[in-house]
Amino acid sequence: MKLFKSIPNPKEIRQKLGLNQHEFWSKVGVTQSGGSRYESGREMPKAVRELLRLVHIEHIDLTKIKRDDLIVAAMLKAQYPDLYKNLKKSAKQLK
Repeated sequence: MKLFKSIPNPKEIRQKLGLNQHEFWSKVGVTQSGGSRYESGREMPKAVRELLRLVHIEHIDLTKIKRDDLIVAAMLKAQYPDLYKNLKKSAKQLK
């Protein structure tokens, strides 16, 4: 999925996950009333769309991501691109 791509129907995503508005939107730092407006068609800011994509589509738990982990991943990718590629491929097979 392309970064910052529009999310055409966040309500549909929420309903498929079986979450109420508070549960769904609070995981990306949006109030229930704000989420309701987005579900009614108000345009979401890019940052909210990306958080929604990461949390509810990619299923990434943002509370577990540490800055050091991102730095290590970037260093691994830059210094050992073949190893990074193989690890990424192996990780996809675990899904």
